[in-house]
Amino acid sequence: MLNRILLLLALATAVLADDEHPTLAIGSPAPDFSLPGIDGKTHTLAEYQNSQLLAIVFTCNHCPTAQLYETRIKKLVDDFQTKSVAFVAIEPNDPQAIRLSELGYTDVSDSLEEMKIRAAYRHFNFPYLYDGDTQAVSRAYGPKATPHIFIFDKERKLRYEGRVDDSQRASLVKSQDARNAIDALLAAKPVTVAHTPAFGCSTKWKSKIDSQLDELKKIEVEPVKVAMATAADLKTLRSNPTGKVLLVNFWATWCGPCLTEFPDLESTFRMFRLRDFSLVTVSTNLPDENVGVIKVLQAQHASNRNLQFATEDTYGLQAAFDAHWEAGVPFTMVIAPGGKVLYQKQGEVDILEVRRIILANLENDTYVGHPGYWAEK
Repeated sequence: MLNRILLLLALATAVLADDEHPTLAIGSPAPDFSLPGIDGKTHTLAEYQNSQLLAIVFTCNHCPTAQLYETRIKKLVDDFQTKSVAFVAIEPNDPQAIRLSELGYTDVSDSLEEMKIRAAYRHFNFPYLYDGDTQAVSRAYGPKATPHIFIFDKERKLRYEGRVDDSQRASLVKSQDARNAIDALLAAKPVTVAHTPAFGCSTKWKSKIDSQLDELKKIEVEPVKVAMATAADLKTLRSNPTGKVLLVNFWATWCGPCLTEFPDLESTFRMFRLRDFSLVTVSTNLPDENVGVIKVLQAQHASNRNLQFATEDTYGLQAAFDAHWEAGVPFTMVIAPGGKVLYQKQGEVDILEVRRIILANLENDTYVGHPGYWAEK
């Protein structure tokens, strides 16, 4: 009994320690690091020793606040590149501690490979390093949210930490906190405000891994249903009266490319389903093949809305949805509320392209600025 109590105490202490990561104190030396970057190289603190100042930004892919700061961070890099200020971005999150439902504002999660995708898409002009495996560097710095910036002087003593500026929406910024700190240090002046609160998505520490596993277990027991769809049903589907952005995918059990892309479509549904978004799959199998259709859907845990052709008139049902659809499956559309086609593809989709189009059209009035991020080229 005593051993069990001691074990429980040890586990509780470990969890507590994992959740408590004090932020580096002003005046502290910069903790060392040696981390892999998106360029395939390992980057260290010593690599930046010749710069007068060093700014380390803890940021990530999945956080919508972090996304809105990417352009501003790039602007800081551009503005100070000739003034001996080095910038380094570090991704602190463990991807295994991020639930699919926490990816509702992103095309990718926070793995190193996905960091490469984001950096290429947004043309990052700074090193982007990955600390998700051990989080040792993140523990040493203690970022509270993404983004969280730390600015060090020539001796690599911390002189400012906190937010980049005072509003996640660029048009509302009134205080350029990080820029002010850099300007002061370059002028050999003290930083007037050395600490500000960071605002964004909380750091996803390893202690949260169980939450991802719990989510997946719940997904696996969600009911999977299939309804038979008539020509009238498909016409209604095409007109999209739902008020949501609709992703429609036509597929068949005998279609290899359909089955290959199915998991990505389901992941997209689980990422975005808490928003004004819906996925509908439509099996083009004949009605008497319903058992096989259900078997595939159950294997994919497809708890979204699923339809199957209700008659043997494949061509008639095809034309009922879209008269211009003249080929087979897979066939995919993204439809705005009211029926406007935002995307369509005959053949396998590029899932990142699909997600970005969806994100650019989700709840534009509710989340001002976020859809625009995805509409930018």
